[in-house]
Amino acid sequence: MKTRVLGNSDLHITPIGFGAWAIGGGDWQFGWGDQDDRDSIAAIHRALELGINWIDTAAVYGFGRSEEVVARALADWPGLKPYLFTKCGMVWDEDRKIDYSLHATSVRRECENSLRRLKVDSIDLYQVHWPADDLAETEEGWRELAKLQSEGKVRWIGVSNVNLDELQAVQHIAPVTSLQPPYSLIRRVAEIEMLPYCESQNIGVISYSPMASGLLTGAMSRDRIAGLPLNDWRTRSPEFQEPKLSRNLAIAQRLRAVGQNHGRSAAEVAIAWVLSHHAITGAIVGARNPKQVEGIVGAADLKLAAIEVEELQAI
Repeated sequence: MKTRVLGNSDLHITPIGFGAWAIGGGDWQFGWGDQDDRDSIAAIHRALELGINWIDTAAVYGFGRSEEVVARALADWPGLKPYLFTKCGMVWDEDRKIDYSLHATSVRRECENSLRRLKVDSIDLYQVHWPADDLAETEEGWRELAKLQSEGKVRWIGVSNVNLDELQAVQHIAPVTSLQPPYSLIRRVAEIEMLPYCESQNIGVISYSPMASGLLTGAMSRDRIAGLPLNDWRTRSPEFQEPKLSRNLAIAQRLRAVGQNHGRSAAEVAIAWVLSHHAITGAIVGARNPKQVEGIVGAADLKLAAIEVEELQAI
């Protein structure tokens, strides 16, 4: 795959990155249902075989399980190691109750734990997972990320799920390499302020949920949604319920029709549409087995015609 430079960094990333949220399993508040680690490892290996060169995970995904599975997958991988991106700011206690903290001591502790789980000496991109309710706490956490960068424990630092005021505030403290916002055909709020600002400031953008958590893959149906296990967070998502569900499934049908013109899947069209925005550096695409990887990797070189992009934007 061709690569793109991520913001102000020296990271040359492929248009698609492997998203490791779902491989954290279902035993936590935002899990995707039960997951076999062997399938996860096979999915990671297949992604690397097909040219993907970065993996995005987070400490909280499965309470460390996702990071540990990534490390296991890379331990016996014979090729070039991918870039590793992970996040801090979501913590849990002994009872596995999730909380949020960007206090400096917490950020440093999380970083050390992620380094241990990933079995690396330095993290390629370390990101604030969620900003704190208090801007001062977000700034405190960002200063600690900058310290970790100066110490070589992390190479580059970025943010996720922040608003423009928060992004500008941390940018004044230390340069932001990347923003990770949700961005898809059905979730486009980032276009209003965030994407233009990032483009003007040379901040890379790696969007998550380009397929809207499976809704835009063309493989989702009412019956499949009704059969999702209770430990899949999507059972509680308004996007998977009426009145939004009918709209979302109709958009997926339109994506399928566009895909037929290219011999591609609806999922690949959904991802390609995200990648068509000039401010987007890459898209994080989750997969739970090799077959799912094979069904989305073609989006990296799918070029939609301008009229197709415009028609999809008009939906």
